[in-house]
Amino acid sequence: MNIVILGAGAVGSTLADLLAKESEDNDITIVDLNIAPLASIEEHADIKTIQGHCSHPNILVNAGIEKADIVVAATGSDETNIVACLISKTLSNNIRTIARIRDASYAKKKTKGAISNIVDKIISPEQLLTDYLQKLIDTPGALQVLDFAEGRLNLVAVKALRGGPLIGHQISNLKKHMPKVEARIAAIFRQDQPVIPSGDTIIEAGDEVFFIAKRADIPRVINEMRKKEEPYKKIMIAGGGKIGSRLAKTIENNHQVKVIEADENRAKYLAEKLDTSTVLFGNSSDKTLLHEENIENTDVFASLTNDDEANVMSCLLAREMGAHKVIALINNPAYVDLIQGRGIDIAIAPSQITIGTLLAEVAGEGVETVYSLRRGAAEAVETIVKPNSNKNNCVIGKCLGDIILPEGVTIGAIIHDNVPKIAHDATIIHENDHIILFLTDKRILSEVKNIFSPL
Repeated sequence: MNIVILGAGAVGSTLADLLAKESEDNDITIVDLNIAPLASIEEHADIKTIQGHCSHPNILVNAGIEKADIVVAATGSDETNIVACLISKTLSNNIRTIARIRDASYAKKKTKGAISNIVDKIISPEQLLTDYLQKLIDTPGALQVLDFAEGRLNLVAVKALRGGPLIGHQISNLKKHMPKVEARIAAIFRQDQPVIPSGDTIIEAGDEVFFIAKRADIPRVINEMRKKEEPYKKIMIAGGGKIGSRLAKTIENNHQVKVIEADENRAKYLAEKLDTSTVLFGNSSDKTLLHEENIENTDVFASLTNDDEANVMSCLLAREMGAHKVIALINNPAYVDLIQGRGIDIAIAPSQITIGTLLAEVAGEGVETVYSLRRGAAEAVETIVKPNSNKNNCVIGKCLGDIILPEGVTIGAIIHDNVPKIAHDATIIHENDHIILFLTDKRILSEVKNIFSPL
Protein backbone atom coordinates (compact mmCIF):
# COMPACT_ATOMS: atom_id res chain seq x y z
CA MET A 1 0.00 0.00 0.00
CA ASN A 2 1.26 3.46 -0.91
CA ILE A 3 0.74 5.89 1.98
CA VAL A 4 1.64 9.58 2.12
CA ILE A 5 1.81 11.17 5.58
CA LEU A 6 1.79 14.95 5.84
CA GLY A 7 3.42 16.24 9.02
CA ALA A 8 6.36 14.67 10.86
CA GLY A 9 5.26 15.59 14.37
CA ALA A 10 4.56 13.02 17.11
CA VAL A 11 1.51 11.57 15.32
CA GLY A 12 2.94 11.55 11.79
CA SER A 13 6.35 10.15 12.71
CA THR A 14 4.91 7.49 15.04
CA LEU A 15 2.37 6.40 12.43
CA ALA A 16 5.06 6.20 9.73
CA ASP A 17 7.31 4.11 11.97
CA LEU A 18 4.50 1.70 12.95
CA LEU A 19 3.33 1.23 9.36
CA ALA A 20 6.87 0.66 8.10
CA LYS A 21 7.48 -2.02 10.73
CA GLU A 22 4.03 -3.55 10.34
CA SER A 23 4.49 -4.68 6.74
CA GLU A 24 7.22 -4.64 4.12
CA ASP A 25 4.47 -4.05 1.55
CA ASN A 26 3.76 -0.57 2.93
CA ASP A 27 5.46 2.14 0.86
CA ILE A 28 5.60 5.17 3.17
CA THR A 29 6.42 8.77 2.26
CA ILE A 30 6.36 11.53 4.88
CA VAL A 31 6.37 15.28 4.17
CA ASP A 32 7.24 18.16 6.49
CA LEU A 33 8.54 21.71 6.17
CA ASN A 34 11.09 21.13 8.93
CA ILE A 35 14.14 19.07 7.94
CA ALA A 36 15.10 17.99 11.50
CA PRO A 37 12.32 15.43 12.15
CA LEU A 38 12.68 14.08 8.60
CA ALA A 39 16.39 13.41 9.16
CA SER A 40 15.57 11.55 12.37
CA ILE A 41 12.95 9.42 10.62
CA GLU A 42 15.35 8.47 7.82
CA GLU A 43 17.89 7.28 10.39
CA HIS A 44 15.52 4.81 12.02
CA ALA A 45 13.32 3.46 9.22
CA ASP A 46 13.13 2.82 5.50
CA ILE A 47 10.81 5.74 4.81
CA LYS A 48 11.01 8.27 1.99
CA THR A 49 11.00 11.89 3.19
CA ILE A 50 10.14 15.11 1.34
CA GLN A 51 10.85 18.59 2.69
CA GLY A 52 8.30 21.24 1.76
CA HIS A 53 4.86 22.73 2.35
CA CYS A 54 2.36 19.92 2.86
CA SER A 55 -0.44 21.68 0.95
CA HIS A 56 1.59 22.72 -2.11
CA PRO A 57 0.66 20.75 -5.25
CA ASN A 58 4.25 20.37 -6.48
CA ILE A 59 5.35 18.95 -3.11
CA LEU A 60 2.44 16.50 -3.11
CA VAL A 61 3.31 15.41 -6.64
CA ASN A 62 6.93 14.84 -5.56
CA ALA A 63 5.61 12.73 -2.69
CA GLY A 64 3.80 10.49 -5.18
CA ILE A 65 0.27 11.57 -4.32
CA GLU A 66 -1.01 10.57 -7.78
CA LYS A 67 -0.20 6.90 -7.08
CA ALA A 68 -0.97 6.91 -3.35
CA ASP A 69 -3.78 4.84 -1.86
CA ILE A 70 -4.10 6.96 1.28
CA VAL A 71 -3.00 10.39 2.42
CA VAL A 72 -2.94 11.19 6.15
CA ALA A 73 -2.84 14.93 6.81
CA ALA A 74 -1.48 15.30 10.35
CA THR A 75 0.19 18.72 10.38
CA GLY A 76 -0.37 21.15 13.24
CA SER A 77 -2.74 23.27 11.11
CA ASP A 78 -6.36 22.27 10.48
CA GLU A 79 -6.50 24.51 7.44
CA THR A 80 -3.33 23.02 5.93
CA ASN A 81 -4.72 19.53 6.47
CA ILE A 82 -8.01 20.37 4.74
CA VAL A 83 -6.33 22.09 1.79
CA ALA A 84 -3.87 19.21 1.44
CA CYS A 85 -6.77 16.75 1.25
CA LEU A 86 -8.48 18.96 -1.36
CA ILE A 87 -5.35 19.06 -3.53
CA SER A 88 -4.87 15.30 -3.08
CA LYS A 89 -8.43 14.61 -4.27
CA THR A 90 -7.83 16.87 -7.26
CA LEU A 91 -4.62 15.07 -8.22
CA SER A 92 -5.92 11.55 -7.62
CA ASN A 93 -9.43 10.21 -8.22
CA ASN A 94 -9.17 7.13 -6.01
CA ILE A 95 -7.18 8.37 -3.03
CA ARG A 96 -8.61 8.10 0.49
CA THR A 97 -8.05 11.24 2.58
CA ILE A 98 -7.72 11.31 6.38
CA ALA A 99 -7.23 14.57 8.27
CA ARG A 100 -6.46 15.39 11.87
CA ILE A 101 -8.67 18.36 12.74
CA ARG A 102 -8.56 19.92 16.18
CA ASP A 103 -11.01 22.84 16.08
CA ALA A 104 -14.45 21.67 17.18
CA SER A 105 -16.17 24.09 14.80
CA TYR A 106 -15.10 21.90 11.86
CA ALA A 107 -16.99 18.97 13.42
CA LYS A 108 -20.33 20.80 13.45
CA LYS A 109 -22.95 19.30 11.15
CA LYS A 110 -22.99 21.94 8.39
CA THR A 111 -19.22 22.43 8.30
CA LYS A 112 -18.52 18.71 8.47
CA GLY A 113 -20.93 18.15 5.60
CA ALA A 114 -19.23 20.83 3.53
CA ILE A 115 -15.82 19.16 3.75
CA SER A 116 -17.07 15.55 3.54
CA ASN A 117 -16.25 15.42 -0.18
CA ILE A 118 -12.70 16.54 0.61
CA VAL A 119 -11.91 14.62 3.79
CA ASP A 120 -13.07 11.00 3.95
CA LYS A 121 -12.27 10.62 7.64
CA ILE A 122 -11.86 13.36 10.26
CA ILE A 123 -9.79 12.55 13.35
CA SER A 124 -10.36 14.79 16.39
CA PRO A 125 -7.49 14.23 18.87
CA GLU A 126 -9.08 16.31 21.63
CA GLN A 127 -12.34 14.35 21.49
CA LEU A 128 -10.54 11.01 21.38
CA LEU A 129 -8.44 12.00 24.38
CA THR A 130 -11.46 13.30 26.30
CA ASP A 131 -13.30 10.00 25.75
CA TYR A 132 -10.20 8.09 26.82
CA LEU A 133 -9.84 10.07 30.05
CA GLN A 134 -13.53 9.75 30.84
CA LYS A 135 -13.31 5.94 30.62
CA LEU A 136 -10.33 5.92 33.00
CA ILE A 137 -12.22 8.07 35.52
CA ASP A 138 -15.29 5.85 35.21
CA THR A 139 -13.20 2.67 35.72
CA PRO A 140 -11.26 2.77 39.02
CA GLY A 141 -8.05 0.73 38.91
CA ALA A 142 -7.75 0.58 35.11
CA LEU A 143 -4.67 1.69 33.14
CA GLN A 144 -6.53 1.55 29.80
CA VAL A 145 -10.15 1.05 28.76
CA LEU A 146 -10.77 0.51 25.04
CA ASP A 147 -14.03 -0.04 23.19
CA PHE A 148 -14.83 -2.85 20.79
CA ALA A 149 -18.07 -3.71 19.02
CA GLU A 150 -19.31 -0.13 19.48
CA GLY A 151 -18.76 -0.32 23.23
CA ARG A 152 -20.45 -3.67 23.86
CA LEU A 153 -17.09 -5.13 24.85
CA ASN A 154 -14.05 -3.50 26.46
CA LEU A 155 -10.38 -4.35 26.55
CA VAL A 156 -8.99 -3.30 29.92
CA ALA A 157 -5.42 -3.09 31.18
CA VAL A 158 -4.85 -3.34 34.92
CA LYS A 159 -1.79 -3.57 37.14
CA ALA A 160 -1.98 -6.65 39.36
CA LEU A 161 -1.20 -5.74 42.99
CA ARG A 162 -0.83 -7.68 46.20
CA GLY A 163 -4.16 -8.06 47.93
CA GLY A 164 -6.06 -9.04 44.80
CA PRO A 165 -7.82 -12.44 45.17
CA LEU A 166 -6.28 -13.83 41.94
CA ILE A 167 -2.67 -12.89 42.76
CA GLY A 168 -0.61 -16.07 43.13
CA HIS A 169 -3.34 -18.21 41.59
CA GLN A 170 -3.97 -19.71 38.16
CA ILE A 171 -6.05 -17.84 35.60
CA SER A 172 -8.55 -20.73 35.61
CA ASN A 173 -9.55 -19.65 39.14
CA LEU A 174 -11.11 -16.50 37.65
CA LYS A 175 -14.09 -18.53 36.46
CA LYS A 176 -14.37 -20.25 39.84
CA HIS A 177 -14.41 -16.91 41.65
CA MET A 178 -16.95 -15.41 39.25
CA PRO A 179 -18.96 -18.23 37.61
CA LYS A 180 -21.54 -15.84 36.12
CA VAL A 181 -19.02 -13.39 34.65
CA GLU A 182 -17.77 -13.81 31.08
CA ALA A 183 -14.20 -12.52 30.83
CA ARG A 184 -10.99 -13.60 29.13
CA ILE A 185 -7.42 -12.63 29.92
CA ALA A 186 -5.94 -11.84 26.51
CA ALA A 187 -2.34 -11.11 27.46
CA ILE A 188 0.03 -10.47 30.32
CA PHE A 189 3.14 -8.31 30.33
CA ARG A 190 5.60 -9.30 33.05
CA GLN A 191 8.68 -7.10 33.47
CA ASP A 192 7.86 -5.67 30.01
CA GLN A 193 7.91 -9.12 28.38
CA PRO A 194 4.74 -10.70 26.93
CA VAL A 195 3.31 -13.83 28.50
CA ILE A 196 0.74 -15.74 26.43
CA PRO A 197 -1.84 -16.79 29.02
CA SER A 198 -3.29 -20.26 29.49
CA GLY A 199 -5.52 -21.68 32.21
CA ASP A 200 -2.57 -22.69 34.40
CA THR A 201 -0.71 -19.35 34.10
CA ILE A 202 -0.24 -17.82 37.55
CA ILE A 203 -0.94 -14.10 37.99
CA GLU A 204 1.92 -12.36 39.80
CA ALA A 205 1.98 -9.01 41.57
CA GLY A 206 3.33 -6.41 39.16
CA ASP A 207 1.87 -8.06 36.06
CA GLU A 208 0.13 -5.81 33.55
CA VAL A 209 -2.97 -7.81 32.68
CA PHE A 210 -5.15 -7.22 29.61
CA PHE A 211 -8.63 -8.72 29.73
CA ILE A 212 -11.82 -8.52 27.67
CA ALA A 213 -15.25 -8.27 29.29
CA LYS A 214 -18.61 -6.60 29.02
CA ARG A 215 -18.76 -3.11 30.52
CA ALA A 216 -20.88 -4.17 33.51
CA ASP A 217 -18.42 -6.93 34.47
CA ILE A 218 -15.22 -4.87 34.34
CA PRO A 219 -15.17 -3.74 38.02
CA ARG A 220 -15.48 -7.30 39.29
CA VAL A 221 -12.58 -8.52 37.13
CA ILE A 222 -10.38 -5.57 38.17
CA ASN A 223 -11.13 -6.34 41.81
CA GLU A 224 -9.66 -9.82 41.28
CA MET A 225 -6.31 -8.22 40.39
CA ARG A 226 -6.03 -5.66 43.20
CA LYS A 227 -7.79 -4.33 46.27
CA LYS A 228 -11.17 -2.83 45.50
CA GLU A 229 -11.27 0.87 44.68
CA GLU A 230 -14.40 2.92 45.27
CA PRO A 231 -15.86 4.96 42.38
CA TYR A 232 -14.07 8.24 41.75
CA LYS A 233 -16.13 11.28 42.70
CA LYS A 234 -13.78 14.20 43.35
CA ILE A 235 -11.77 15.17 40.28
CA MET A 236 -9.22 17.99 40.04
CA ILE A 237 -8.06 19.06 36.56
CA ALA A 238 -4.91 21.13 36.10
CA GLY A 239 -5.19 23.08 32.87
CA GLY A 240 -8.36 24.51 31.38
CA GLY A 241 -7.33 24.25 27.73
CA LYS A 242 -9.24 22.35 25.07
CA ILE A 243 -8.77 18.96 26.70
CA GLY A 244 -9.22 20.05 30.32
CA SER A 245 -12.36 22.06 29.57
CA ARG A 246 -13.87 19.27 27.44
CA LEU A 247 -13.22 16.71 30.16
CA ALA A 248 -14.72 18.95 32.85
CA LYS A 249 -17.82 19.56 30.71
CA THR A 250 -18.19 15.84 30.03
CA ILE A 251 -17.97 14.61 33.63
CA GLU A 252 -19.23 17.52 35.74
CA ASN A 253 -22.81 16.23 36.00
CA ASN A 254 -21.64 13.02 37.71
CA HIS A 255 -18.56 14.23 39.57
CA GLN A 256 -17.35 17.04 41.80
CA VAL A 257 -14.97 18.81 39.42
CA LYS A 258 -12.41 21.53 40.09
CA VAL A 259 -10.37 23.12 37.29
CA ILE A 260 -7.15 25.03 37.96
CA GLU A 261 -6.29 27.53 35.21
CA ALA A 262 -3.21 29.79 35.24
CA ASP A 263 -4.57 32.33 32.75
CA GLU A 264 -7.02 34.74 34.40
CA ASN A 265 -9.03 35.50 31.25
CA ARG A 266 -9.31 31.82 30.41
CA ALA A 267 -10.40 31.08 33.98
CA LYS A 268 -13.18 33.67 33.73
CA TYR A 269 -14.29 32.19 30.40
CA LEU A 270 -14.40 28.67 31.85
CA ALA A 271 -16.36 29.83 34.89
CA GLU A 272 -19.08 31.05 32.53
CA LYS A 273 -18.93 28.05 30.19
CA LEU A 274 -18.99 25.24 32.75
CA ASP A 275 -22.15 24.47 34.71
CA THR A 276 -21.26 22.86 38.03
CA SER A 277 -17.45 22.75 37.94
CA THR A 278 -15.47 25.04 40.24
CA VAL A 279 -12.86 27.07 38.33
CA LEU A 280 -9.79 28.23 40.25
CA PHE A 281 -7.39 30.88 38.98
CA GLY A 282 -3.89 29.87 40.02
CA ASN A 283 -0.88 27.58 39.57
CA SER A 284 -1.40 23.83 39.85
CA SER A 285 2.02 23.54 41.54
CA ASP A 286 1.04 25.98 44.30
CA LYS A 287 1.09 23.91 47.51
CA THR A 288 -1.04 26.46 49.36
CA LEU A 289 -3.75 26.33 46.69
CA LEU A 290 -3.77 22.53 46.61
CA HIS A 291 -3.96 22.37 50.38
CA GLU A 292 -6.82 24.88 50.52
CA GLU A 293 -8.72 22.83 47.92
CA ASN A 294 -8.32 19.62 49.95
CA ILE A 295 -6.03 17.79 47.57
CA GLU A 296 -5.76 14.97 50.11
CA ASN A 297 -9.43 14.14 49.50
CA THR A 298 -9.15 14.20 45.70
CA ASP A 299 -9.82 10.88 43.97
CA VAL A 300 -8.15 11.82 40.67
CA PHE A 301 -5.75 14.67 39.90
CA ALA A 302 -5.27 15.03 36.13
CA SER A 303 -2.68 17.48 34.81
CA LEU A 304 -3.61 18.24 31.18
CA THR A 305 -1.60 21.33 30.19
CA ASN A 306 0.64 21.56 27.10
CA ASP A 307 3.75 21.62 29.29
CA ASP A 308 5.12 18.13 30.03
CA GLU A 309 7.37 19.32 32.86
CA ALA A 310 4.52 21.21 34.53
CA ASN A 311 2.28 18.15 34.25
CA VAL A 312 4.86 15.87 35.81
CA MET A 313 5.78 18.21 38.66
CA SER A 314 2.19 19.08 39.57
CA CYS A 315 1.25 15.37 39.58
CA LEU A 316 4.19 14.45 41.81
CA LEU A 317 3.26 17.28 44.17
CA ALA A 318 -0.40 16.25 44.22
CA ARG A 319 0.56 12.65 44.95
CA GLU A 320 2.90 13.70 47.77
CA MET A 321 0.09 15.80 49.27
CA GLY A 322 -2.34 12.90 49.27
CA ALA A 323 -4.20 12.70 45.94
CA HIS A 324 -5.46 9.15 45.48
CA LYS A 325 -4.57 8.83 41.77
CA VAL A 326 -2.64 11.12 39.43
CA ILE A 327 -2.74 11.26 35.62
CA ALA A 328 -0.25 13.23 33.53
CA LEU A 329 -0.54 14.23 29.89
CA ILE A 330 2.88 13.76 28.26
CA ASN A 331 3.19 15.13 24.75
CA ASN A 332 6.57 13.47 24.15
CA PRO A 333 5.77 9.73 23.90
CA ALA A 334 9.42 8.83 24.58
CA TYR A 335 8.98 9.96 28.20
CA VAL A 336 5.87 7.91 29.00
CA ASP A 337 7.69 4.72 30.05
CA LEU A 338 10.14 6.74 32.16
CA ILE A 339 7.34 8.41 34.09
CA GLN A 340 4.49 5.93 34.51
CA GLY A 341 4.73 3.99 37.75
CA ARG A 342 7.34 6.34 39.21
CA GLY A 343 5.04 8.46 41.32
CA ILE A 344 2.58 8.90 38.46
CA ASP A 345 -0.15 6.30 38.05
CA ILE A 346 -0.98 6.91 34.39
CA ALA A 347 1.02 8.84 31.79
CA ILE A 348 -0.80 9.46 28.51
CA ALA A 349 0.76 10.45 25.18
CA PRO A 350 -1.97 12.10 23.05
CA SER A 351 -0.31 10.86 19.85
CA GLN A 352 -0.78 7.25 20.95
CA ILE A 353 -4.53 7.79 21.40
CA THR A 354 -4.81 9.20 17.89
CA ILE A 355 -2.62 6.51 16.33
CA GLY A 356 -5.12 3.69 16.95
CA THR A 357 -7.84 5.41 14.92
CA LEU A 358 -5.40 6.13 12.11
CA LEU A 359 -4.14 2.54 12.07
CA ALA A 360 -7.70 1.23 11.67
CA GLU A 361 -8.30 3.58 8.75
CA VAL A 362 -5.05 2.65 7.04
CA ALA A 363 -5.57 -1.10 7.61
CA GLY A 364 -8.39 -1.02 5.08
CA GLU A 365 -11.41 -3.22 4.46
CA GLY A 366 -11.93 -6.04 6.91
CA VAL A 367 -10.38 -4.29 9.90
CA GLU A 368 -12.88 -2.44 12.06
CA THR A 369 -10.72 -1.25 14.95
CA VAL A 370 -7.02 -1.12 15.81
CA TYR A 371 -5.53 0.01 19.12
CA SER A 372 -1.84 0.60 19.64
CA LEU A 373 -0.92 -0.71 23.09
CA ARG A 374 2.08 -0.32 25.35
CA ARG A 375 3.40 2.61 23.33
CA GLY A 376 3.26 0.66 20.07
CA ALA A 377 4.70 -2.67 21.30
CA ALA A 378 1.39 -4.52 20.90
CA GLU A 379 -1.97 -4.13 19.20
CA ALA A 380 -5.58 -5.08 19.77
CA VAL A 381 -7.60 -5.60 16.60
CA GLU A 382 -11.23 -6.11 15.64
CA THR A 383 -11.39 -7.81 12.25
CA ILE A 384 -14.34 -9.01 10.18
CA VAL A 385 -14.51 -12.60 8.89
CA LYS A 386 -14.65 -12.81 5.10
CA PRO A 387 -14.65 -15.79 2.69
CA ASN A 388 -11.37 -17.13 1.34
CA SER A 389 -11.11 -18.31 -2.25
CA ASN A 390 -8.91 -21.14 -0.96
CA LYS A 391 -11.49 -23.29 0.84
CA ASN A 392 -8.79 -25.23 2.70
CA ASN A 393 -7.63 -22.02 4.38
CA CYS A 394 -11.09 -20.53 4.98
CA VAL A 395 -11.97 -20.13 8.67
CA ILE A 396 -15.76 -19.95 8.13
CA GLY A 397 -17.48 -22.93 9.73
CA LYS A 398 -14.44 -23.85 11.81
CA CYS A 399 -14.12 -23.82 15.60
CA LEU A 400 -11.83 -21.18 17.07
CA GLY A 401 -9.71 -23.90 18.64
CA ASP A 402 -8.97 -25.43 15.22
CA ILE A 403 -7.47 -22.26 13.75
CA ILE A 404 -3.68 -22.11 13.64
CA LEU A 405 -2.60 -18.61 14.64
CA PRO A 406 0.84 -17.01 14.54
CA GLU A 407 2.78 -16.99 17.79
CA GLY A 408 1.80 -14.05 19.96
CA VAL A 409 -1.86 -13.90 18.88
CA THR A 410 -4.77 -14.45 21.26
CA ILE A 411 -8.45 -14.45 20.32
CA GLY A 412 -10.35 -12.62 23.03
CA ALA A 413 -13.94 -12.43 21.86
CA ILE A 414 -16.30 -12.84 18.94
CA ILE A 415 -19.38 -10.85 17.92
CA HIS A 416 -22.00 -12.86 16.05
CA ASP A 417 -25.24 -11.19 14.89
CA ASN A 418 -24.32 -8.19 17.08
CA VAL A 419 -24.13 -10.41 20.18
CA PRO A 420 -20.69 -10.30 21.88
CA LYS A 421 -19.31 -13.51 23.34
CA ILE A 422 -16.04 -14.33 25.05
CA ALA A 423 -13.99 -16.66 22.86
CA HIS A 424 -13.93 -20.40 23.54
CA ASP A 425 -12.29 -23.18 21.54
CA ALA A 426 -15.67 -24.67 20.59
CA THR A 427 -17.07 -21.39 19.23
CA ILE A 428 -17.88 -21.72 15.50
CA ILE A 429 -16.93 -18.87 13.17
CA HIS A 430 -19.47 -17.46 10.70
CA GLU A 431 -19.08 -15.05 7.82
CA ASN A 432 -19.19 -11.39 8.94
CA ASP A 433 -18.45 -12.28 12.56
CA HIS A 434 -16.22 -9.74 14.27
CA ILE A 435 -13.14 -11.27 15.90
CA ILE A 436 -11.25 -9.40 18.62
CA LEU A 437 -7.59 -10.33 18.80
CA PHE A 438 -4.61 -9.33 20.89
CA LEU A 439 -1.21 -9.21 19.15
CA THR A 440 1.96 -9.03 21.23
CA ASP A 441 3.86 -8.39 17.98
CA LYS A 442 2.27 -5.76 15.74
CA ARG A 443 4.30 -6.94 12.73
CA ILE A 444 2.00 -9.94 12.27
CA LEU A 445 -1.17 -7.85 11.73
CA SER A 446 -1.12 -8.41 7.97
CA GLU A 447 -0.75 -12.17 8.49
CA VAL A 448 -3.68 -12.20 10.92
CA LYS A 449 -5.78 -10.13 8.54
CA ASN A 450 -5.13 -12.64 5.76
CA ILE A 451 -6.44 -15.45 7.97
CA PHE A 452 -9.76 -13.85 8.83
CA SER A 453 -10.30 -11.23 6.15
CA PRO A 454 -8.30 -12.11 3.00
CA LEU A 455 -8.34 -9.77 0.03
